[in-house]
Amino acid sequence: MISTGDLKKGITIELEGGLYQILDWQHIKVGRGSAQVRLKLRDIRGGHTIERTFQAGEKFARASLDRHEMQFLYSENELFYFMDVKSYEQTMLNQAQLGDAMNYIKEGMSLDLLSYKDEPISVELPNSVALEVVETDPGFKGDTATAGNKPAKLETGITVQVPLFVNNGEIVRVDTRTGAYLERA
Repeated sequence: MISTGDLKKGITIELEGGLYQILDWQHIKVGRGSAQVRLKLRDIRGGHTIERTFQAGEKFARASLDRHEMQFLYSENELFYFMDVKSYEQTMLNQAQLGDAMNYIKEGMSLDLLSYKDEPISVELPNSVALEVVETDPGFKGDTATAGNKPAKLETGITVQVPLFVNNGEIVRVDTRTGAYLERA
């Protein structure tokens, strides 16, 4: 069991017979009433997002997830194919199961596949990934790290804000939790 005081982003809980991943949480204390916790949850099986409010101190069943090291092979239509690095078995996940993770994975990348009672449900990304900039405005002489930001499209299709000195073809490190530029790799 996990208490509301131990909640954090990314934890998977069992709630009313479903599996939910915590996307965001807020502790709210209003006037004389008791404290509450507002959770933004993603239904892992359905893919939709809900918001729920609970009393502080309430307990949740933490989902017991198994992790298997997998390698991302390729995507076809809305399906993403992964291979177990030990047994070479292939597993596929759809866009709803991956959520925002599909914006950060590229072919050949190793990551952990999360499964619940032998049912593959999602992947766990590293905290940051290195991706190539495929499209951005050119940088000019005199641009510095603190001068501002510009949008850059990365090899996976996601667009992030990067400093003005970053150019096409460069590799940048992106935080997978926030989607923010970290540094050049």
